[in-house]
Amino acid sequence: MIRLVHVELLKLRTVRSTYGMLAAAALLTTLDAVLIAAQSGSSTRPPLFTAAGLRGPISTIGFALLLSWILGITVSSGEFRNRTATLTYLAAPRRGQVLAAKAIAAGFVGAVFGVVGVLLSTGVGLAFVAGDGYSVALGGTTIADYALGAVVGSALLAALGVAVGSLIRAQLGAVVAILLWGFFVESTLSNLVKGLGSYLPFTAATTLGGAPLATGGFGFPNSSSASPLPFPAVVVLLVGITAAVSALAARTTVTSDVT
Repeated sequence: MIRLVHVELLKLRTVRSTYGMLAAAALLTTLDAVLIAAQSGSSTRPPLFTAAGLRGPISTIGFALLLSWILGITVSSGEFRNRTATLTYLAAPRRGQVLAAKAIAAGFVGAVFGVVGVLLSTGVGLAFVAGDGYSVALGGTTIADYALGAVVGSALLAALGVAVGSLIRAQLGAVVAILLWGFFVESTLSNLVKGLGSYLPFTAATTLGGAPLATGGFGFPNSSSASPLPFPAVVVLLVGITAAVSALAARTTVTSDVT
């Protein structure tokens, strides 16, 4: 298993798409955080000298987490898109172990996406605070908790992406489905069913990084009064969803013909 994880990490380190998605996550996170920080103190957003106002830009980690999720999809579905699945399974016939190794490797790299995203969003928020001459309204422990949550959430979404990519072999279809899910489906379901957002994977992951429910970590105005799940509950939820999707993939698409 350790050898398989090393192989998957090597693949991720040597393909340009990993760095392209990481660069996109960094750029989009920075732009989003700047936009949120610049709008603070307006009629729709609290000022940066308040805890709620500062929370806005530093919890804007939705793009980093979403691209981490997509990275996980490409890790598994890319084998079928590039027609390398046959060679992979010949080298490692136990396909369940391959799936697990991909999930672990994607989780490691997904954590990097979380680190980059939270460093940029927090840096932007604190830079605006310093530029305006305000004091930091959030304690260091709270900011550290948000940072840890963003990293954990990003890693878990990347692992979930591997399961989704294994279940839906068509890479383009899987990526489009995740984009629609992250931007529209979860927010729509959250608005239709009160309290449901706490149990939806992407929304739950972003709340680990301090994002309010129903914002998806993108900083959209939010009027939801619902409370997110506690940190351990979100981790259990995401691990459970990943395990369920992985089990379904292992019983269906993973064992089917790859030629």
